[in-house]
Amino acid sequence: MPTVARLLTEVFAPAVPAAVLPVVIGIHAAGPVQGLAWGLLASTFCALIPYGMIAVGVRRGRLSDRHIGVREQRTRPLLLGLLSVSVGLTLLVLTAAPRELVALIVASFAGGVVATGINHFWKSSIHTGVLAGSAVVLVLVFGPLLLVIAPVVAAVGWSRVRLRDHTPAQVIVGAAIGATVAGVVFSLLR
Repeated sequence: MPTVARLLTEVFAPAVPAAVLPVVIGIHAAGPVQGLAWGLLASTFCALIPYGMIAVGVRRGRLSDRHIGVREQRTRPLLLGLLSVSVGLTLLVLTAAPRELVALIVASFAGGVVATGINHFWKSSIHTGVLAGSAVVLVLVFGPLLLVIAPVVAAVGWSRVRLRDHTPAQVIVGAAIGATVAGVVFSLLR
């Protein structure tokens, strides 16, 4: 079972939905060419740059691992990630990106702010937060049929507990934050 848990944790690491979802929403909102361009721009600032900063921190020995398992090490990378997302959001607004994509990135930023605040004091699961928020956005955009992805969020939560990276409460709080913030902010702005 640890192999399955590790696989789920890696395949659905926060950088993955943070990189894929903006492309999906961009293409949905603006078509394959422009939507892909805007989606890739958003992915660069919401996933690639933040994950790159984490990778550098791990390589230099400043961070324990790419999932930042030590809570006390999370604040700085999370704040730098928020800075990157805000730069990407500014570029999206300046280039007149589709409203739906901008709403997604604002929701991502808002979720990041809440998660960063909580993680300064307590280690909630960012894996389940990002994945639950992504699932809610997909359901809002493509309809209730995509509720079939809800078990994936639960499976990733199980993997985080199974690997002893989080407690059940940390997983549940992470998912609740991600789903609630994404649902409310995305719904209001789209």
